[in-house]
Amino acid sequence: MDQIAREPSASPAVNELGSLPEWDLSHLYPGIESDAFRKDLAQAEGECKAIADTYRGKLAEIASGPEAPQVLTDAIKRYEAIEDLLGRLMSYAGLVYSGDTTDPVRAKFYGDTQERLTAASSELLFFTLELNRIDDAIIDRIAATSPLDHYRPWIEDLRKDKPYQLEDRLEQLFHEKSVTGRSAWNRLFDETIASLRFTVRGEELAIEPTLNKLQDSDEAVRREAAEALGRTFKANLRTFTLITNTLAKDKEISDRWRGFEDVADSRHLANRVEREVVEALVEAVRDAYPRLSHRYYALKARWFGKEKLDYWDRNAPLPKVDHRTIPWTEARDTVLAAYAAFAPRMADIAQRFFDERWIDAPTRPGKAPGAFAHPTVPSAHPYVLLNYQGKPRDVMTLAHELGHGVHQVLAAPNGALMAPTPLTLAETASVFGEMLTFRRLLDRTADRVQRKAMLAAKVEDMINTVVRQIAFYTFERKVHVERRNGELTSDQLCELWMSVQAESLGPAIRLDSGYEAFWTYIPHFIHSPFYVYAYAFGDCLVNSLYGVYERSNEGFTDRYFALLSAGGTKPYSELLAPFGLDAKDPSFWQIGLSMIARLIDELEAMEAQG
Repeated sequence: MDQIAREPSASPAVNELGSLPEWDLSHLYPGIESDAFRKDLAQAEGECKAIADTYRGKLAEIASGPEAPQVLTDAIKRYEAIEDLLGRLMSYAGLVYSGDTTDPVRAKFYGDTQERLTAASSELLFFTLELNRIDDAIIDRIAATSPLDHYRPWIEDLRKDKPYQLEDRLEQLFHEKSVTGRSAWNRLFDETIASLRFTVRGEELAIEPTLNKLQDSDEAVRREAAEALGRTFKANLRTFTLITNTLAKDKEISDRWRGFEDVADSRHLANRVEREVVEALVEAVRDAYPRLSHRYYALKARWFGKEKLDYWDRNAPLPKVDHRTIPWTEARDTVLAAYAAFAPRMADIAQRFFDERWIDAPTRPGKAPGAFAHPTVPSAHPYVLLNYQGKPRDVMTLAHELGHGVHQVLAAPNGALMAPTPLTLAETASVFGEMLTFRRLLDRTADRVQRKAMLAAKVEDMINTVVRQIAFYTFERKVHVERRNGELTSDQLCELWMSVQAESLGPAIRLDSGYEAFWTYIPHFIHSPFYVYAYAFGDCLVNSLYGVYERSNEGFTDRYFALLSAGGTKPYSELLAPFGLDAKDPSFWQIGLSMIARLIDELEAMEAQG
């Protein structure tokens, strides 16, 4: 599930937005107490045990048998089917819970489902472990033979995990204890964040509408919201510090047992990307801070008539610009038109999300903050969660999440085992969808003031996606490295946060007291350690990809859809090759970063013209 770390926008009156859609989860199950859900849950538990009884301890023997390709294919098909069913059940529970994480009924349903599915799926742990213990020569030979060759990409991908797998009983222990370990701390974080309240202008607000105030056109409102956030985060520092220390230690234990050397190696393995490629990306972005974020924020400070911007003005709307609320129907039509101009097929897939109620857009108390696209399982369809507030950035968020949704629909035919896309390419369609929408809007904007505002908003989004996420990654690295020396205090965590923020944002942003605890609300640090660099990876990659499209778009659409449709069947390097792109080339990242720099160049030129 993609949970985008995006800056929210200011809250308008609901009637300005029009009718906002709410998703229809009955496509998965009629309700949390439905017979269909109970029946599938019982079936999943029974089938997990049946698969274990049939195949445990026998896969090596099957692989050496005379009909190995067919018998092993039958076994994998059965394993794939139960993975789809387990995924459907857990997806439903997770989506119900995200609708209101403060509702005790939903929380219990989610927790109970997670416990039962964790126990059931522990019966399946043997399957991939035994597959990876089959002799390399044997598995290579039979995986090249029909019908097993269909699953060859999955088998080859699976074997990359082989050096880090443990003995079966240890894997089972890790798996079963996750319910009372990492998953429990994740849930504590979610429910704590959802229950926080912030007083702004005498009104008690949840976190999402409070964060939205940081984009209010009134500086006094922005400041009051920022100070309210800082006070409440600081008041809860003990809880967030404990969660962070516990999860960092939990990860260190797992990494040590599995044999990972670097704190981020397990994420790189999951992303199927080499450590040196990520390090090259991080180095390129950090080197670019002065010509990107530092330069832009100095420019923005001049627009506001200030020497420095306060941190609550970092994403403030530009002065003297009309900031109208964009109704939902206009946002929908804008994104669909941009998609259709690129490829009608892309718009047709996106249209289904609106027509078939796959989107939940309103902001509600207790609802998960931010936005995400959840693929669920190939036998169903994706769902998109938004907190739509009617600002241009929200239109970009809609374009982003629909890009994920289109990608997930196209990859689904690969099946439950090969549809999931590694994070190296998971942000491709989402960021590309944003770029298509932005370029369409920009090309149709003749007014100079509005064009400047659009360019500035795009630059800020790109800085938030590239610079900010690499700063997040740097912060995480510091936290996990220091945690190996013992628990970190709240002060230490705040100091690490302020150091990376000062480095990335530059001297034109004033980081006053109160900002030091803003690390506490970032969900990626809790749910998906080191996930954040995928945003920068995806943005730089798409900037390069879009450049190929602009230079010569003949045949580009077919190659693009082939990339998305591949899901997890091919490595990122193989999928980028038809576009002439190589992420291992040291100059690759400069292509994407240069696009951001050129947009800042254009803004500086506009300022010089007066």
